[in-house]
Amino acid sequence: MSFRWVYAQPEEPKYVSKLGDMLGIPDKIAQLLAIRGIKTFDDAEYFFRPKIENLHDPFLMKDMEAGAERLALAIRKSEKVLVYGDYDVDGTTATSCVYTFLKEFGVDADYYIPHRFKEGYGINPDGIKYAEEVKASLIVSVDCGITAIEEAKVAREKGIDLIVCDHHTVGNEIPDAVAVLDPKRPDCNYPFDGLSGAGVGFKLIQGTIEKLGLPDTISYKFLDLVAISIASDIVPIIDENRVLMKAGLQMIQRSPRVGIKALLELIKVSKEDVNTSKIVFSIGPRINAAGRMGDASTAVKLMISETLGEAKSHAYELESVNLKRRDTDSKTMKEAMEQIEKDFDMEETSTIVLYSENWHLGVIGIVASRLVDLYHRPAIMLSNVDGKIKGSARSIKGFNIYNAIKKCDDLLEQFGGHEFAAGLTLPEGNLSEFRRRMNELAYTDLSENSFEPELTVDAKLELGEVDMKFWKLLSQFEPFGPGNLRPVFVSEEVKVVGVPTIVGNGHLKMRVSQNGSGVFDTIGFNMHEYLPDVRKGDPFKIAYVLEENNWNGRRTLQLRLKDIHIPGK
Repeated sequence: MSFRWVYAQPEEPKYVSKLGDMLGIPDKIAQLLAIRGIKTFDDAEYFFRPKIENLHDPFLMKDMEAGAERLALAIRKSEKVLVYGDYDVDGTTATSCVYTFLKEFGVDADYYIPHRFKEGYGINPDGIKYAEEVKASLIVSVDCGITAIEEAKVAREKGIDLIVCDHHTVGNEIPDAVAVLDPKRPDCNYPFDGLSGAGVGFKLIQGTIEKLGLPDTISYKFLDLVAISIASDIVPIIDENRVLMKAGLQMIQRSPRVGIKALLELIKVSKEDVNTSKIVFSIGPRINAAGRMGDASTAVKLMISETLGEAKSHAYELESVNLKRRDTDSKTMKEAMEQIEKDFDMEETSTIVLYSENWHLGVIGIVASRLVDLYHRPAIMLSNVDGKIKGSARSIKGFNIYNAIKKCDDLLEQFGGHEFAAGLTLPEGNLSEFRRRMNELAYTDLSENSFEPELTVDAKLELGEVDMKFWKLLSQFEPFGPGNLRPVFVSEEVKVVGVPTIVGNGHLKMRVSQNGSGVFDTIGFNMHEYLPDVRKGDPFKIAYVLEENNWNGRRTLQLRLKDIHIPGK
C-alpha cells in the first residue's frame, strides 16, 4: 500500500537556523528539533539530557498529600493492603510496582487482577469481596478506579479505605475515596497529564517515601517497570514520561530485575539492545498475552519474582500463553479476511464491522488494528460472550470512533473508549442496524482522501548528508514514541546498486545510492511488490527511517523503508 506523503512543518520556522547556530548542529537536525516544538537552548538540553532531577514534585498532584499520608500510615502500622490492578501491560506493571514497594517495607500486601472475560475492566464487587476476605484495610487501585463510583461507596461501607491511582478520562463524578490521583482531573494542576497508570502509581510511591522521611532514590528501582508501561500503553514520550522512559531503559540495559532478565533471555533479546520498539513488539505483547487470554496474574508473578529460577518458570508459562495468543490471532485474522472478501465491497464500505460468535475476545482488538492498517478504514470486530455481542473498535485519523458509537447508543447496552479505540456490547438483534448505521456515519464524516493512508515525513534528506556523526546526533532523539516518533526522511532520485532481491517472507532487500553518495543497505518489510519497479534501474523516491546495524563489532547504517514512490505510478 502506497502512502500520501505529508511533510511536517515547524510552527515557527525561524527557530531552525537559530537552533542550528546555537547548538552547532546541521540544519536537518535543527529542523527535527523545531518540529518537536523545541525553541531554546534550555528546551534542547531538557530534550537531549532528560535527568531524573527534572521529575515533577509528586505533591503537585491533587490528593497526593492525603494519598501518600494514608499509604505511609499503612506501612508504619503494617496494615493489610490490597493492590487492585488492570489486566493489560500498564495495569500489571503498575500492580507489580506498588506491590513490590509495599513488600520491601514488610507490609502484608496482596494483589487482585480481575479476569478479563468473567469480570471485565475496573474495580468490581468480586474484588471488594476479596479485599474483605483477606481483611485488607486499604485498597490501592492502579490503572483503574476513576469510574468506580458505586464500588467506592461499597468499600467505604465495609470499612475499607481506597486510594485511586488512574490516568484515564474523568467522568462527571469522582469516587468517594481517601485520595483520587489522576492528572486528568479538571481540578488537578499537575504539570503533565500524560502519565501512564504505572506512572501515577510511581508518583504515589515517591510521595509516600517522602512522607516516611526517606531518600527519593528508593523509588528509582521501579523505573524499569514504569518504562515498560509507558512504551506499551502508547502514552506520549514527552515531558516527564521522557525522563522516566530514559531512566527506565538505562536500568533495563544495565541491571534488569530478575523477571525481565528471564524474559529477555528466553526470547533472545540482549538487555543492551532494549529500546522502545523492543518493548512494544517483544516484551509488551508477552506480558499482555496473559490478560488477553484470561488470567493476567502470570504476568504479575513474573515481574515480582525474587529468584531467577522462579522468574524463568513464569517466563516460560508466559511464552506458552503468548504462542497460544498468536495462533488464535492468526486464525482470527484469516477468518476476518475471508469474511471481508466474501461479504464486503471495499468501494462501498466505509466501516468494516465483522462478527463471529467463536472469535476470542482477547485478540479481536489486535485484529481490528491490523484491518485498519490494511484497509485504512475504521474496523469493528465482534464476538459472542454469554449470549451478548461484545467487541473492539479501532479507527483512522479524522473519524472519532467513540463519538460515532455514541450516536448508536440506542442500539447498545454498554460502550466506552476514546477517539481511536473503543469497546462495546449490544444485543444480537441490533447487529444489522448497527453495521448499517456505522457505515453511514463514516460515509458522511469522511472524504475520499480519508481512505488514503498518510505518512508524515520530517524532512527531505540527501544520502550524502548521512554519516556516523549525523547518526550520533539523531540517536540522541531516543527514546522514540508518541510525541517523538522516529524521524521519517525522504530521498529523491535514488538508484539501486547491484541486484535487489526478496528475503524472508516477502521483504524487499537492496542497496541504494543517490547522486554519488555512499551505498546504503535497504530493507522494506512486506514490500515485495515493488521488486519489478526497482529492478528497472530508473530513479525513484524513498521514505525511510535510519537504523544502525552492529555485526561482529562493525557498525553500519541501514535504511528501513516506509514507502516507495515510482515516477508515473
